[in-house]
Amino acid sequence: MIGLLIVSHSGQAAAGIREIAMEMGGDEETIAAVGGDPDGGIGTSIDDIQAALSDLLEATDGVVVLVDLGSAVMNAETAIEMLEGDEEVVIADAPVVEGALNAAASATSPKATVESVRESAEEARDISKL
Repeated sequence: MIGLLIVSHSGQAAAGIREIAMEMGGDEETIAAVGGDPDGGIGTSIDDIQAALSDLLEATDGVVVLVDLGSAVMNAETAIEMLEGDEEVVIADAPVVEGALNAAASATSPKATVESVRESAEEARDISKL
């Protein structure tokens, strides 16, 4: 199974997106969310991202990361670079909410790969809301 990590500048936003994504598939062990800075404010933490990735990689075959804003991308990239080993972790270029829903639905497939889940997340860029 492929894991998902939702990274947001707000811990509440990340938790809410995770809650919605879990309705589409996945569980406590395969979908994680991190957000906010170490002091509880707005921001992201490389250490929190790295810890969540490590936990997900123990329970999954790879992880797709979904992020909300630019600096979350930078911190996620840094956390991925700090991982030891050859784990399969990618960042999806997708809207975080819609991408998380698509990714969660596709990640439960027995044939899911990191690449196929990333592609599902990125397909959300084309979803019209009207």
